[in-house]
Amino acid sequence: MHEAFGDSSRNGEWAAVRLLIDGDRIVEADAPGLERDVAGLKLLEAASVGGETLAADALANALGPVFRASPSPGRVAVAMSGGVDSAVALLRSLPNAVGVTLRLWLDPAGPDSERACCSPESVIQARETCHRLGVPHVTLDLREEFRRAVVTPFVRGYARGETPNPCTRCNGGFRFAELLAFARRAGAGRLATGHYARIVEREGRLLLARGTDPTKDQSYMLAALDPRHLDRVSFPLGEQDKEATRAEAERAGLAAARRPESQEACFLAGDDYRAFLGRQGLQPAKGAIVGEDGTELGRHDGFWRFTPGQRRGLGLASSEPLFVLGTRPAENAVVVGPRASLARTRVSARGRLHTRTDRVEAKLRYRSPAVAAHVEPTPRGFRLELDEPAYGVAPGQAAVLYEGDAVVGYGLITSSH
Repeated sequence: MHEAFGDSSRNGEWAAVRLLIDGDRIVEADAPGLERDVAGLKLLEAASVGGETLAADALANALGPVFRASPSPGRVAVAMSGGVDSAVALLRSLPNAVGVTLRLWLDPAGPDSERACCSPESVIQARETCHRLGVPHVTLDLREEFRRAVVTPFVRGYARGETPNPCTRCNGGFRFAELLAFARRAGAGRLATGHYARIVEREGRLLLARGTDPTKDQSYMLAALDPRHLDRVSFPLGEQDKEATRAEAERAGLAAARRPESQEACFLAGDDYRAFLGRQGLQPAKGAIVGEDGTELGRHDGFWRFTPGQRRGLGLASSEPLFVLGTRPAENAVVVGPRASLARTRVSARGRLHTRTDRVEAKLRYRSPAVAAHVEPTPRGFRLELDEPAYGVAPGQAAVLYEGDAVVGYGLITSSH
């Protein structure tokens, strides 16, 4: 037998739960404020018990590190964010579902932490959705793990002069690894999420694919997901649009039906990334803004504040618009030039190709259109020859390769010419 303890505090109030556990069953419980006694319940059953908010939080914090359940045919683990998409994914996964929410690190100095998909308020909303539908819910506190795996590389990438995309590292890498590990502990054969993406079969293997609604497609952000895990994953919303999702939630009477979208780069907690980086140790430092010929055109407060393709914030007077072409971290210099100088037709990336192919559509930035390209493998990734120039290509960004709707390759851009 072993003991599990969890507590929670808010607005000067505090609650605590202490459990004595034998195997997967609670044999003793000191847990005031819950709607029922959890002594004698299995961990899976206890995860369905609600109560006063702080008490339910404390119970969740006690259960998260020790939770496990025996395998059950048809059980589905559902990633719950507190929003409408995950709520409808849960509806589609009933009746044998278990919800799971990851509590991730947020910058405490950020101005709008409650809009983040992993905020304490979102955790509560996810739990309430599950309990309203009679579904157990588990919270995994992964704040420090997330900070090491996603936030620290984000900061270090900018310090190296890159433009990292933390969402691809989080969604397709860190987040799915933790969720799939939880599914195994929960005795669930599958993991469902509310992402707008699909899974297709190509030449006998499963591949991630675009969602049918191009305005909500999230395959770019999920592209780091290893195709070998796709036989355990489902995307119930991949064939529909957002309005259909909201309508389904409204018909079910779910509070999440009209909940606003969560923000991107959630750990910024609503702040500008430059202000965040400054708090993380990237200090302002005066340096030169130079033209392509090396002529100094102005001054800046730190190379890490600039990314290829950026036009605003340069503070330069010029007869033609100037854009950031790149940075030189060792010299603390920012190189600028006309838009034509941003054009790139060759791109190298560190990553992998999932299928044998030589023609792809390459998406080189989340909000940039895909470009047709020839692709060839390299020892550590792949190289692209673009049919037409791409603009604003930045080291550290994700290069996601499509053949039709299927994701056939993923990598991080290392260089472009």
